[in-house]
Amino acid sequence: MSVLIAFLVMLALFGINVPVAFAVTLSTFVYFFVANDLSPVMVIQRMIGGADNVPLLAIPFFMMLGSILNYTGITQRLLKLADMLTGHMRGGLAQTNVILGALIGGPSGAGLADAAMICKVLVPEMVRNGYSRPFAAALTAASALLGPILPPGIGLIIYGFVSDTSIGKLFLGGMGPGILLTLLLMVAVDYVAKKRGYKPTRTKMPSVKEVAIATKDAVWGLMLMVIILGGIRYGIFTPTEAGAVTVIYALIIGFIYRETTWADVKTALAEAARSNGSIMLILMASAGFAWILSWEGVAANVTAMLTGFTDNPAMFLLLVNLFLLVIGMFLDGNAAIIVLTPLLMPTVHALGIDPVHFGITMIFNLSIGAITPPFGTTMFLTCNLTGVRMDEFLKEIIPFYVVLLITLAVTTYYPPLSLILAELVK
Repeated sequence: MSVLIAFLVMLALFGINVPVAFAVTLSTFVYFFVANDLSPVMVIQRMIGGADNVPLLAIPFFMMLGSILNYTGITQRLLKLADMLTGHMRGGLAQTNVILGALIGGPSGAGLADAAMICKVLVPEMVRNGYSRPFAAALTAASALLGPILPPGIGLIIYGFVSDTSIGKLFLGGMGPGILLTLLLMVAVDYVAKKRGYKPTRTKMPSVKEVAIATKDAVWGLMLMVIILGGIRYGIFTPTEAGAVTVIYALIIGFIYRETTWADVKTALAEAARSNGSIMLILMASAGFAWILSWEGVAANVTAMLTGFTDNPAMFLLLVNLFLLVIGMFLDGNAAIIVLTPLLMPTVHALGIDPVHFGITMIFNLSIGAITPPFGTTMFLTCNLTGVRMDEFLKEIIPFYVVLLITLAVTTYYPPLSLILAELVK
């Protein structure tokens, strides 16, 4: 009964828009006060214990990397490369939007940061070239979802920590679905561009020399992913150490390009600290609530209920996907990962589902909620930055929803897509 009361309090606090960290913390305190045989002091102990974990250091490092990229000139060079590769296609600037989302989505690790950057850099140019503003906003929101899926997405790190799954495997596991989503988004853009007459930005395909020059200018940005995945794959460093290495690398490149100043470093540090602070508060609060679920045996009860309903892994994944699609509309993806993963993992193991495959599916699914009403954070951000009304956004996002759901279905029911590369990590 105590855990039910705490859970209802948490839902009520979510309903009145109390920040996630405070909602989870308050509901955890409610449990300890209702359960008279437990000391409330344990709340603080469990919260501090939840943050006292070395793998979590990867989060502030990659948050810093995402912030510093905007001050190094790397993003602008990647934009030029993306335009060089796709400018000759129908809807050239829209195709560039997708490719840029893929190129910066991995290193930044955060969909909101990607959406904000593309809204400022590319959306105005798309509008000047005849694209409708709502279409540009919807495409930006959709391509920003590549950030949480491609390494080193923050959601991948959080899921790995909560589920005790290899973060290195998750990083590589996100590559397959990320590449597939990129290709399908480009197909959707081509379809819309053909119907509306969106023209290429270049009259012909670039020459090999032009591509080589653009690649040479952007090579230091492209090396970020090579450093992260290569270093983890060959055991040179852990995911946490990869975060530190890439931050130092990006800073050095920024100073070599002479586009980064010490004032920029200070600004990036402040941005990363604010972003990291909110995530760590959620993690600490959820550590206390996760302990309650374990203490009360809730996870075991959920496993018994789900396996009693179905022992078919395919049916279980279908039910979980439907459930998460609804949850993602109301709850921040990272918060949902923290709250739901401890409940679902026992069933995942009982049904023989690979935790890496399940994690990629779960993160991808919850990312869709970021562009879904009523509380999609990326949707609100892009609409606000571009001045687009919600109803206009929803009309334009439909073809991209179709692409996202197709990719989710393939990711869910074709495990090799997320496991072939992941199995390279021992």
